[in-house]
Amino acid sequence: MSTTGASADPLAALGSLPGVAESVESVRKAVDRVYGHRVMRRRSNAITSEAALRGARGSAALSGADWALEEVRRRSDFGVDDEARVMGAALRLTAEAGQLLSIWRQSPLRVLARLHLVAAAGGGDEVGRPRQAGEPVDEPLVELPLPGAGEVAGRLDGLSELIIAGSSAPALVTAAVVHGELLALRPFTSRNGLVARAAERIVLIGSGLDPKSVCPAEVGHAELGRAAYLAALDGYVSGTPEGMAAWITHCGRAIELGARESTAVCEALQRGAA
Repeated sequence: MSTTGASADPLAALGSLPGVAESVESVRKAVDRVYGHRVMRRRSNAITSEAALRGARGSAALSGADWALEEVRRRSDFGVDDEARVMGAALRLTAEAGQLLSIWRQSPLRVLARLHLVAAAGGGDEVGRPRQAGEPVDEPLVELPLPGAGEVAGRLDGLSELIIAGSSAPALVTAAVVHGELLALRPFTSRNGLVARAAERIVLIGSGLDPKSVCPAEVGHAELGRAAYLAALDGYVSGTPEGMAAWITHCGRAIELGARESTAVCEALQRGAA
């Protein structure tokens, strides 16, 4: 995303794109339904924990580890093969995201580096920092042209400046831009999709839209499917108003589906208590 131009608040300007305001309102209503559920008043910690597990499963599915939810619950060893390592990384990131909220608004690049360190869980000196010129990127499910290291550094700095400066943009818009920019740039040598979705989660929590993290967008992204996810990302990368609006509304729909998932969990818990 370009951070230059006439608007002093480019994120807020995106809120006026066709269909975005309607998506923002629809997301707000979906989130309010979850937070207004009677079970949330008594068992919000249980809903948060379940949303974290389901969100991690959804994020891992988009990165090639599409496991059944019960398999995620059952497993304790996440290092035996590639899919298990992806799932383990998704679970670690979900647990870590809530610990980084206080740092995000002051130093988003530091948070992104930490997320990659958590996701990669070891490795060489390329872990926990943006990639350098000539370093390969292991992100086989995103086949977009790969920006060079210089462009990555410049656009990360621009994104960081936007976050630190703050914006009047709705949380959905900011979360979608952070998510889309990280996927487009793939700034790390691996695990960029997982990091991008964890960063989206941080924005949604920190903005106050979903402070208890009970509306896992990752669930919705997975439900909408990888093909739709990548098609919407193409729109973001195009930079056109139509493409940007399509990506933002796609992210909005994902949040709505995540909210619907947690509403169903609330209903199940209520039936169990009856």
